Amino acid sequence: MAKQSGLGDNLYVGGYDISGDVGAVQTINASQSLLDVTAINKSAMERLGALRDGEISYSNIFFNDGAGQAHATHKALRAGADVHAMYCRGTTLGNHAACLIGKQVTYNLNRGADASLLGDVQVLGSAGYGLEWGRLLTAGKVTSTADENITSVDMTAAGSLGLVAYLQVFSLTGTDATFTLQESSNNGAGDAFAAVTGGAFTQVTTAPNTQRIATAAIAVERYLRVAVTGDYTNVVFAIAVIVPGAHGTV
Repeated sequence: MAKQSGLGDNLYVGGYDISGDVGAVQTINASQSLLDVTAINKSAMERLGALRDGEISYSNIFFNDGAGQAHATHKALRAGADVHAMYCRGTTLGNHAACLIGKQVTYNLNRGADASLLGDVQVLGSAGYGLEWGRLLTAGKVTSTADENITSVDMTAAGSLGLVAYLQVFSLTGTDATFTLQESSNNGAGDAFAAVTGGAFTQVTTAPNTQRIATAAIAVERYLRVAVTGDYTNVVFAIAVIVPGAHGTV
């Protein structure tokens, strides 16, 4: 893979696209605590992996009190509820994405001497998953106006430990929409795409909506795509998937 800049990145929080109101993403942190198990007969440290954690923090947030924009999204500090954050490293189908379910623990505003009004937010992992890096199964935020199959993504390798997927729905015009992950070993060339066992999100009837699903530790084929069905005229959404062991995911 070639070196990349951060041009064209997006940030979605709680079913809202706040990309246009954020000047910088400070921290995208996947971490794991360690347990000291050094015995007296060892001359160096021994450690065991323990709990996973994660953080997404962003700053230089421009004050925008429009519906669905930065201030409206963050002003009610949601320390008591989980927040779904998705950072997209570009918005090309198959690009990398960092996903985190956590607590929004800060929303700080600073009015500078130059009259600037900027904020910062910190989201800390809280749901027991930690931060998860995956791949976009949509080209960032996309729109469907009728039932369709999104173009597939080549994960470059099959998996054997199941998958995890994240969904953010920004708007829905209609009654409902259902998002199902499908798989094929050869991109449908002889092996037709079929639904991944456990790979369907709960039917969406209102927006904004965010979900995380995890399958059992099953085999996952190399090519993945999203099938969108339902009774709607317009639905705007983004989906990222993590396939442990496949290229570009953890």
